[in-house]
Amino acid sequence: MSVATEPPAAETRPILAPTCNRVPTFEDRRRKKEMVKKPAEKAKNVISQSPAKPAAAAAAVVRSSVSADSSSDSSSTASSSSGSIVNSVKSLSSRRTKIRNGVAKSVKIGPEGVVALTLSPAVPLPVKRCDWITPNSEPLYTCFHDEEWGTPVHDDVKLFELLVLSQALSELSWPLILSKRPIFRKLFDEFNPKSVANLEPERLISMRVHGSKLLSEPKLRAIVENAKQLIKIQQEFGSFSNYLWRFVSNKPIRTGFRHTRQVPAKTPKSELISKDLMQRGFCCVGPTVVYSFMQVSGVVNDHLITCFRYNESEKQGSRTNT
Repeated sequence: MSVATEPPAAETRPILAPTCNRVPTFEDRRRKKEMVKKPAEKAKNVISQSPAKPAAAAAAVVRSSVSADSSSDSSSTASSSSGSIVNSVKSLSSRRTKIRNGVAKSVKIGPEGVVALTLSPAVPLPVKRCDWITPNSEPLYTCFHDEEWGTPVHDDVKLFELLVLSQALSELSWPLILSKRPIFRKLFDEFNPKSVANLEPERLISMRVHGSKLLSEPKLRAIVENAKQLIKIQQEFGSFSNYLWRFVSNKPIRTGFRHTRQVPAKTPKSELISKDLMQRGFCCVGPTVVYSFMQVSGVVNDHLITCFRYNESEKQGSRTNT
C-alpha cells in the first residue's frame, strides 16, 4: 500500500520581465528609498554637530552626495537634496568681519574649506582727548591741546613765552589767551628776553587793545622784571632750560591721572620752584602759576591716561629738541 506523500513546496522564483531583467519587488523599492534617505540624514547630522565649521560640513555633504550617486542610478533625489544643503551651508559660511587695530578683516569660507582674507580700512574712531576738551571747544584750543600742551620744551624763548601765558591764565582763560597770542608776541617782540627786559613798563601799561588793557598793571610789570631775572639765570646755569629741568632730573613727571578732578592746582614740586624763583626776584610766580607753567611746558605730563596725547607728548618733545 503506497503512502501518498505531499509534493515538496515549489521554490519561489523571481519574476522576470520580458527583457530578462528581474522585476523590482516591494522590498527592493523600500531598500532603494532608504539608501536615498541616508546620505541626506548624514549631512544634516554633520551640520547640526559642527555649526562652527561650515567648510567641513560642506565637504561631508559633498562626499555623502557622491556616495549616493555611485550606489544607485535613482539618486537624483539625493543630489538635489544635498545640493540644497550645500547652498544652505554656503549661506551660513558667508563673510565674517573682524576689526583689529583699526583694520577690518573680511573672512570668506568657500565650500571646499578655502579661506580668503581681504583687508580694508575700518571706519576711523573719534580721537580720545582730555575731558576738558569737548566737541564744543574752540578749534584753536583743541589744536593747542593736541600739539603744544604737555610737550616738553627746552628752548628758552619758548619757555619764557609759556611762563608769560601761564601768568596771564590767572586773569584770562586759555581760549582767550590763545586768541590774543599774536598780540602778545607782537607786543613782547616774540618773547625775546633781552628785548622784553628793555621795555618801559609805563609804555606797556598805557597801551590798549580794543579799548582795554591786555593784562593788569602788576602782570605787565612782572613780565618785564621776570625777563631781567631770566637773563641772570641764563648766565648762571647756561640756560633757563637747564635751571628748570634740574628740578625734575631732566625727565617729565608722569602723573597718570584718569579723571579731571584728580589733577591738582599745585604740588609740592611747584611750591619748591615757585619759592626759588621768588628768591631770585621773579614776580607773580605763585605755586599755581608755576604748576600751570609746568603743565604747558611738559615738565609734568598731566594729560589723562585715556588721552591719546599721554604717550605721544613726550615722544614729540624728544623729536623737537634733538
